[in-house]
Amino acid sequence: MRRNQRGIALITVLLVMSLALLITAGLLRSHRLALNSSAQQIHQLQLRTLAFAGEIWAREHLRTLIRDPMVAVASGQAWASSQPQLRIDDGQIDVVIEDLAGRFNISPLLAKGPASDVMEQRWMRLQTLLELTPLDASVLQGQSLSDISQLRVLPGVDSQWYMRMQPWIVLLGKDAVLNINTAPATLLATLEGVTPELARALVTTRPLQGYASVQDFTFTPALIGLGVQAAGLGISSRWFRITTDVRLGQSRLRLESDVVRDPHTGEWHLLQRRLLAPRHREPFV
Repeated sequence: MRRNQRGIALITVLLVMSLALLITAGLLRSHRLALNSSAQQIHQLQLRTLAFAGEIWAREHLRTLIRDPMVAVASGQAWASSQPQLRIDDGQIDVVIEDLAGRFNISPLLAKGPASDVMEQRWMRLQTLLELTPLDASVLQGQSLSDISQLRVLPGVDSQWYMRMQPWIVLLGKDAVLNINTAPATLLATLEGVTPELARALVTTRPLQGYASVQDFTFTPALIGLGVQAAGLGISSRWFRITTDVRLGQSRLRLESDVVRDPHTGEWHLLQRRLLAPRHREPFV
């Protein structure tokens, strides 16, 4: 009888110890998961903090270098050329500033009435240059869009069309015109009589400080006689996109920040931010 009791007691002790070990293992696993989660959260916070630091640098850079709204904004100027690669422990911060007025502004096409023939024809040329089935400007007429991504719900817009067009178009105020001093060759090739080859030559020979007037541009020898219209063209900008790419260890983060300069006060304001997965930037040619 005593042997049976001792056996039962031993089994009970073993069961209690096994249960205690299981509970301890569970607690350790939960603790390890909590630590991993906290470490990941801290890591993500570090990435975001570094990205915001890049944005702050770029906004101050723009504020310092672009003061006079009447002066040309050009891709050869310091705001565009002195964009840093900041090395940090086990990582790097890359900052790129883009003039959004160097893109095709679709706002004039969204008006309730028909857009000008000049804008509609440039719109069609852009799609042809990108080898896309053209989306007629009438599809955009009267649409109320707050973001370019909303184009995807319109009839005739598929994923291929959107992915090809997205790097070249923008949604700005109706007063925003194409900045000939920052526009890439693809956008210059939408102008009347301008071929892709001529557009590339125009970018190559464009003054570093930009053209002082649209007339100076249209009267360049290569454009005389082609019939380039001055409508929808400009030499300056107040809309910019700051793209900050952060690498920290094996982690990546991209922050896109759109900013605008108030034409009356000269103050810079944030329009929107987007945290994105890092991707290769499509080159402007």
